[in-house]
Amino acid sequence: MTAARWARDLLEFFLPAGCVACGRWMPSPDGDAAPERPLTCPTCRTRLRAPSWPRCPRCHVPIGTGRASRSDCRECVGWDPALRRARYAYLLEPPADALVHGLKYGGWPSLASEMGRAMAGSLGDGVGEGDHVVVVPVPTTARRIRRRGYNQAALLADEVARCMGFRRVDALSRTRGGPTQVALPPSRRRANVRGAFSAACDRVSGVEEAHVVLVDDVLTTGSTAGAAAAELDRLGARDVTLVTFARALPFRRASAA
Repeated sequence: MTAARWARDLLEFFLPAGCVACGRWMPSPDGDAAPERPLTCPTCRTRLRAPSWPRCPRCHVPIGTGRASRSDCRECVGWDPALRRARYAYLLEPPADALVHGLKYGGWPSLASEMGRAMAGSLGDGVGEGDHVVVVPVPTTARRIRRRGYNQAALLADEVARCMGFRRVDALSRTRGGPTQVALPPSRRRANVRGAFSAACDRVSGVEEAHVVLVDDVLTTGSTAGAAAAELDRLGARDVTLVTFARALPFRRASAA
């Protein structure tokens, strides 16, 4: 047994690793050249649930079996026109909600790798080949970065950009914070983020004539993404597609209120 393997076994004995989502113990990989330990257990990974079909063509919310795709979806009809479409990997329910919480509030930045890979896979053909594509994270305030140590959307954007071979561009800055969006009704959310974003650079934004993949962790009402997309449109973006790890469905939001 090598010294590295001995040290890993000793650490496993005193600090056994648990799944970030459910806390269940996970054994360390075997071998001296073992891969990096996953942060979620196989059971939780199989419980992550993608949205069912059919879905709204624009926002991908499930619209119910036996119904044709509609262009007047009540979930996205009020979105800013600059936000052309939204895609997401999973529904915001256990264990996806635990992963979002772990990344955003639990101090687990390493979760961004597997979450970002799932997000890149959810884009499908929404980002066409041959397009000039850039990846832009939704910015947060300096105060929140100081508290968390990072912007979770930026970490996710790095992984989405890596998986898809695109460039990350920090085109936006958060001009003001305001209260958290959690538990606010849609009308209050829109007012909360109105005018909250501006260009990060006074000269060149990096999004001119580009298809922008806008990255955030969760889609709820689309208010934050719509405000960010409106600013990207003002900066010259040709198209904006939002991608998130999870989405809160309307009836789940209502039951949680």
